Amino acid sequence: MNTQSLTRRQFLGTAAGASFLSGYHRLAAAGKGRAKITDLQVMVLQGPDRNYTLVKVLSDSGHFGIGEAYGSPGAGVKQQVLALKPLLVGKDPLEIDTIYVGFGRHADGSAHMFMRAVSGIEMALWDLAGKILGVPSTTLLGGAFRKKVRVYDHAAPRNMLDKSSCKEWADRVRASKSGFTCHKFGFPHTTQANDPARDLANRVLTTKELMQVRQGFENCREAIGWDHDIMVHCHWEYDQRTAMQIAEAVAPIKPVWLEDPLQVEYTEGWKRLCSSTSVPICTGENLFRRHGFKDFIVNQGCDILHPDLRNSGGFLETKRIADMAEVFGLPMATHNTGSQVCTWSTIQWGASIRDFLACETVTGNGGWMDQVLLLDGPYIKDGYIELPNKPGLGISLNPDVVKAHLATGEPWWG
Repeated sequence: MNTQSLTRRQFLGTAAGASFLSGYHRLAAAGKGRAKITDLQVMVLQGPDRNYTLVKVLSDSGHFGIGEAYGSPGAGVKQQVLALKPLLVGKDPLEIDTIYVGFGRHADGSAHMFMRAVSGIEMALWDLAGKILGVPSTTLLGGAFRKKVRVYDHAAPRNMLDKSSCKEWADRVRASKSGFTCHKFGFPHTTQANDPARDLANRVLTTKELMQVRQGFENCREAIGWDHDIMVHCHWEYDQRTAMQIAEAVAPIKPVWLEDPLQVEYTEGWKRLCSSTSVPICTGENLFRRHGFKDFIVNQGCDILHPDLRNSGGFLETKRIADMAEVFGLPMATHNTGSQVCTWSTIQWGASIRDFLACETVTGNGGWMDQVLLLDGPYIKDGYIELPNKPGLGISLNPDVVKAHLATGEPWWG
């Protein structure tokens, strides 16, 4: 399809995902009036280095839905979720799009926190809708394109410039019970951190530092081989010139992508960066709603879109973003620093996306973080999570584990 010749009607029709919505509306019509929302509850878990905000939407049918809003850094998200309760109670939980639009939009400084709260509620509604209708949430989203979804971790060598450290990392990665074969990490800014004479706000790297970046990632590639994938992680900290140099430095290891090298917002610099390198450029975790992604998509300002469902608007809004991206040939992946609840939810959304690469996770390393949900089998196997066949998101919390890791002073579903 020639995207340059698309009419406005064709573009918006594709971006809206009209085909899957009509299917959902048919299913929802059969259950219309079957339930009303009665309550909205929130509780916060405390993890090793961040917290997690769980959301529960209850109905008079006896069914409830669980989702996850943003945790750290997310001060005030719980309060914002609860502030939306009056707009939710009494509504038909199957009218998800109507409820989402009814929450309104914030254009002031609270917009990001507002979207984080709305997104968590919206995902809980898809869980509830699936339970009411007796089908998986992925079915409601249009069906599954795959039976399992790839996930990637943050495993990294202790010292990328030390080949023995890289070998130690590779051995540890291969021994992981989760079987991750996709890893995202960046390079430490040791010079900036240890040199008091260095301007820490400087967004450039010296030639020596660039050579260290190249050598470090080449050491990692040599240690792990070509049967594992590597993503190169940045944090929106570089100017355009430096981003182009970093892309050139890491190109020999064939990374899946270079993530967030420029500022969050779209500029023509993103487009120029993409056209200057063979390394795929990835961004999107701090963008929200279609409006935040539009310029990146239309102007080809990145090669891979990387939304976080807790920021971008939840399942439906982000599926519309994916539909818009597909018109321009851009695949999707998902940022996710959430708990096992968010990971489990995100892989079901990812299964409904035709061109989906992988979902990030901070779980899968053993311990209580992998026991928040009661599951029938292995959580992550060979670097993938299998899609469940249960209604909704198939989520059942492990009350003993959750209660043992509530944030200080936090009640069970307070």
